[in-house]
Amino acid sequence: MNYKNKVINLFLLLTVAVFSFSCSQQAAQNSNSSSVGGGKQAQSPTEAYKMLFAAVKAKDAEKIKQMMSKNTLGLAQFNAERQKISLEKSVENGLVAPTMSDALTEIRDERVKDNFGSVEVFNQKENRWEDLPFLLEDGGWKLAIGDLFQGSFESPGRSKGEIEREATNTLPMPTGGMTKFPELPANANSMTFPANSTGNKTMEKDKSVEVPKEDKPKK
Repeated sequence: MNYKNKVINLFLLLTVAVFSFSCSQQAAQNSNSSSVGGGKQAQSPTEAYKMLFAAVKAKDAEKIKQMMSKNTLGLAQFNAERQKISLEKSVENGLVAPTMSDALTEIRDERVKDNFGSVEVFNQKENRWEDLPFLLEDGGWKLAIGDLFQGSFESPGRSKGEIEREATNTLPMPTGGMTKFPELPANANSMTFPANSTGNKTMEKDKSVEVPKEDKPKK
């Protein structure tokens, strides 16, 4: 009986140990899948871009991929196969131009609607604002370039840059609505014109025009 009890107890201890190990492994996997570089997932499109930028500057391909939606990774893979390069090479700049600047540039106009979000980031190289799409996926915000190309991304609203461009294109015409031409100079009675086919270079403006004698009215 004592021997049987010892075997049963040992079996129970092993079962508990295996179960505990399994739980700890699952927790570790969940922690890794929900974080980038040991931190929690991005809680906003702005934070997601900052984390993506940091990963690009650190040249950490794994962290860069973690900041991309599934469809964006699919787009990166397609691009890699088309160019015959590795996936790591394809995503090294995060698939967006603003990450190529040496330092983090200005970020503005964050918009969120349901699981879709956008934020404008200044593209220093091209001196313009880029409206970048983000998607809330698996508990964190991720770059959604692939979703945008696929047509599954829904805009969370018009960007500030778009509104500014429209305002610039619809500015009112100058007062009067017509372009003012320069006034004639004071010496307009004698103006010089380019030479014509007859070689004349000067045209005189005469206020009086003499009527030929034969055309003068009879008294």
